[in-house]
Amino acid sequence: MTEQSAPTTAAGGQGSTARGEQTRQLILDTAMRLFRERGYARTTMRAVAQEAGVAVGNAYYYFGSKEHLVQEFYAGTQREHREAAAPALARERDFGRRLAGVLHAGIDVLSPYHAFAGAFFKTAAEPTSPLSPFSAESSAPRDMSIALFREALTGSAVKLDDELREALPELLWLGYMGVVLYWVHDRSEGQVKTRQLIDGVVPLVDRLVGLSRLRVLRPVTRQALALIHTLRH
Repeated sequence: MTEQSAPTTAAGGQGSTARGEQTRQLILDTAMRLFRERGYARTTMRAVAQEAGVAVGNAYYYFGSKEHLVQEFYAGTQREHREAAAPALARERDFGRRLAGVLHAGIDVLSPYHAFAGAFFKTAAEPTSPLSPFSAESSAPRDMSIALFREALTGSAVKLDDELREALPELLWLGYMGVVLYWVHDRSEGQVKTRQLIDGVVPLVDRLVGLSRLRVLRPVTRQALALIHTLRH
């Protein structure tokens, strides 16, 4: 199958027609399957195109590289994460329950990819890889994820220091990255230990956030924020 006419695209290949979107999604789904079966390094754009039944040129039309495929996967899972977390955010005002809802929703969305995650992590963990969640190329899905944690915070009834309120969403995202790393290596049935980790850590975070306004802890908060600022720059 070949696509002679394709929709106009921005970076990553945004489709505007139904047929174009179907082709684009087919290429993405095929790539994810091949990544699971063959690993990221052994999967080529040519192989993806062949398995999807499209011309190689069309595969590159929609996705400029394998990295673009993965970035679209990141963005798609982040959109799913937002949708999965929405019921908890709509229902809860308590910060701890909102945070737990967001974290569990993230693992819910990632769960179908657990078998693939370990092999993929070897590539994404490389500091210079554009697939790293900390890379410039990953800035859009990273910002989407931080925004979700900001929503979990701002929609809650928690009272905290204003400076910490500004920095906390990014800190929560960093904590989420730690949970995801644990999940990647979790070999318990259904990754139940990851769920236990979330349920154990959230009350601690909730308590620390609640205590952040105490005068005696403000110097510690300022030191932590100064360290974060230094590391960012």
